[in-house]
Amino acid sequence: MSDWKQARVDAALRGENLTVIARLPEAFAAIGDVQWLPGYSVLLTDDPGTTALSDLPRSRRLAYLESVDRLSCAVETACRQADSGFRRVNIEILGNTDTFLHTHIWPRYEWEPEQYKRMPVWLYPADRDASLPGLLTRATHLLVPSRPSSRAQNREVSPGRRSIAFAAAFPFSAA
Repeated sequence: MSDWKQARVDAALRGENLTVIARLPEAFAAIGDVQWLPGYSVLLTDDPGTTALSDLPRSRRLAYLESVDRLSCAVETACRQADSGFRRVNIEILGNTDTFLHTHIWPRYEWEPEQYKRMPVWLYPADRDASLPGLLTRATHLLVPSRPSSRAQNREVSPGRRSIAFAAAFPFSAA
């Protein structure tokens, strides 16, 4: 197995991206690399050559955006069930670091430090694990992601069953 972090989309297409939890139209739903805000997820394009949403023809762009909706609704449902402090999700398509099309799905919580609660997640300190140990403790106790089975990884998330499919592929464990 190659280093899937160096080519996340290619690794997802080969079934080697360890963070992938579901296959969606035009995309892969993946657990975010960090979980200091529990439930953080990423939607990866299924075309490694696509660098921006506008690269896709309209029909594929709409299918990708439908997948954004499905993943963000699944994250919202799962996080709301797991934590009474869940507030909302933030959805971002940036592309400033990783040049392939991807969308960040960031859950936001009432228990976040007040100075960051209403700010973009990118304004948290870079050393947040050391400078905000309470946040990391809260996150690790709330969410314990586990590697889904290959059947769960390839499961389609349909609009009517999005929360069931997401919960099955992304189990939560309360402390």
